[in-house]
Amino acid sequence: MSLIATPQTQQFTQPLPLRSGATLPAYELVYETYGQLNADRSNAVLVCHALNASHHVAGLHLDEHGQPKPRSEGWWDNMIGPGKPVDTDRFFVIGVNNLGSCFGSTGPTHVNPATGQAWGADFPVVTVEDWVNAQARLLDTLGITQLAAVMGGSLGGMQTLSWTLQYPERVRHAVVIASAPNLTAENIAFNEVARRAIVTDPDFHGGHYLRAGTLPRRGLRIARMIGHITYLSDDVMNEKFGRQLRSLVASAVDDDEAAPGERTDYRYTTQDVEFQIESYLRHQGDKFSTYFDANTYLLITRALDYFDPAREHGGRLSAALARAKASFLLVSFTTDWRFSPARSREIVQALLDNQRDVSYAEIDAPHGHDAFLLDDPRYLNLVRAYFERIAGEVKA
Repeated sequence: MSLIATPQTQQFTQPLPLRSGATLPAYELVYETYGQLNADRSNAVLVCHALNASHHVAGLHLDEHGQPKPRSEGWWDNMIGPGKPVDTDRFFVIGVNNLGSCFGSTGPTHVNPATGQAWGADFPVVTVEDWVNAQARLLDTLGITQLAAVMGGSLGGMQTLSWTLQYPERVRHAVVIASAPNLTAENIAFNEVARRAIVTDPDFHGGHYLRAGTLPRRGLRIARMIGHITYLSDDVMNEKFGRQLRSLVASAVDDDEAAPGERTDYRYTTQDVEFQIESYLRHQGDKFSTYFDANTYLLITRALDYFDPAREHGGRLSAALARAKASFLLVSFTTDWRFSPARSREIVQALLDNQRDVSYAEIDAPHGHDAFLLDDPRYLNLVRAYFERIAGEVKA
């Protein structure tokens, strides 16, 4: 039987001080929970999401008739649920939509109480640390003083790492997957090119496009195409697309929408799009531009850029991680060039310098950065084994 997910909303009237020096007034966080919180509230697991994900981590949503919506699975549904690596028969799992997002929590598309109009570009800059503080407040309302684990991949892994530094007493285990202690200059460069595509879109209007009645979809399409290139490995691109011409060989552009080999209708002519990889990237860009908010993209990529816990310690990561008390599992993937294994090993070494309990796995997988979302049995069984260990520490 499928896990049914029900979004919930928590309102906060106490303003939230932000690292930028600004203060966010009353705000809302949207979240979902899976499983049951045990009597002593010791089996809670917080899952932190990456750039374009949300609180909808696992399970299916219901339609207006109370029936499961087809293809509404949470973004980490292969990882979380009954009998899955993070077993919701044993753990109480929480997914939270971050501030500044466009999936329900207060963000740029919401009304600024000071003006009565959409926040737009006036929404304050938010950081990984701000998100963690907001998540901690939500846990307070749920009566959870300590987490069995915090876990996340990519940007979610950065939040996980930050949890162990901002609230070391509240985290027993940290699972950091396909992540890094900060972004390289190359990563920041990719983010900046994507942001330039958005802000130079004629429909951007200085970030106040909702007031102008427009949407900068062209910029969002390009930003998504740039991002997608970095999520896949060269091997996967060559295997899936190679140099095949769309006019000669028809194939699916999206596994969710067509089976391999099935002809797909495109909006573009063969004169405009000739290679399969072009069709794939344009399809992904088109789809993304229909549901994601441009200001949210700017905010979240900036949060990625700014994250650097070692900065306040003279660049010494070992000094920054001295505050952490949790046990750690770190996982990286060999072909992930956006968050390479070397970056995970930096975290491992800094934790070992502080004599912390650390497990590390480097999975030889061809899928690039997207590997942390896919069904690799070695990876899923590794996480399952680690959570079996955590379950052994939790009271029934």
